[in-house]
Order: sequence, then C-alpha cells, then structure tokens
Amino acid sequence: MANDKSGQGAQLREYLNDAREAILWKCEGLSDAQARTPLTATGTHVMGLLLHLAVTEAGYFIECLGQKIENPLIRDIMADDDAQADFRPPLNMALADAMNLYREATSAADAVLDHSELDSPAVVPWWGTHRHTTVERLLIHMIAESHRHAGHMDIVREQLDGFVGLRPTAPNIPDLTPAQWDEERLRLRGIADNA
Repeated sequence: MANDKSGQGAQLREYLNDAREAILWKCEGLSDAQARTPLTATGTHVMGLLLHLAVTEAGYFIECLGQKIENPLIRDIMADDDAQADFRPPLNMALADAMNLYREATSAADAVLDHSELDSPAVVPWWGTHRHTTVERLLIHMIAESHRHAGHMDIVREQLDGFVGLRPTAPNIPDLTPAQWDEERLRLRGIADNA
C-alpha cells in the first residue's frame, strides 16, 4: 500500500500472500490429468479452482479499481454469461499455463494495490447495493475467497494423491504415519457411526 502508516495494509497483504502461496503449492507435482480430475458432485478440480482465483484476483483488484485487465483470456471469461466459465479451463490449457496465469493475475493485482490506499474507492458491479466499497474490503474479501478455495484444493489434492498441509512454510499437520492416519480415520468413523 502506498502510504500504509498503520501497517494494516501490509498485514492484509501478508494474509493474502499466505493463501496465494498455499494455492500454488497445492498445484505442484500434479499432472495435467490430475489437476483436471473432478472429485466432487459439482466438479471441483484443482485447475478449475486455480483459473477461478486468477479471474477473481483480476476482477477485484484490477477491474473494480478502474484499471484495464490486460490478459485476453481473463477478459473473455469475465465477459462470458456462463456462471461456471471461470471454473472451466480451456481444453488446451496445461496446469503450468494455469499456474502462470494465476501468477500473472496476482502480479498485476499487486501492481495496482501497490499504488492504492486501504480507503481508496472501489466499485464491485456484482455486489448490487453494496457495490461502492474500498480497497480494504476487497482485500478482506479476497483473503477469505483465497483461503476458502485453498481449503477446497487441500481436500481435492488429498483425494488425488494423499498430499496434505497448509503451506510450504507451515505444514500445520501432525507427522503421523499412514497407519496412524488410518487409525485416526477409523476412530472418527466409529464416533460418527455411533452418533
């Protein structure tokens, strides 16, 4: 933030960057097929979540702050009337491409945020009566949005190959063996069955 005397903007950006780091970490080591594998009834998959987050970063931190989104794919997705367009990566997109798109979107967002104040005005057309807001509210919203979807990625990734953890710098998960995790899951299953 340009003149963040209180440090609040820096703290919000730190929380957002923690989520961004987790999101990219959840993508590492996956094949394109794994990243596209839908593992919920609604089709949730890693690459779809990544594309959605790239579009969302650009929407909130670029378009809503009066700047032009440079990436044509993101512009096209945002103009699409299909509510699921941002969760459906193009057929020719590889996971590496989606990761690069996300990095590009977050870098472009950061460039705009670097020249904004927490109380800078923002307009979010899809928020209806609450459309007039501030950069601070956008940051809080994107922190929640990013961490929510990082959690989705965490669950999907665990189903794909057993990979778990919060983020590379803070895994935040006990170091149990596969047998101990099986024991824990069975213990919880027993509690649920007897509830």
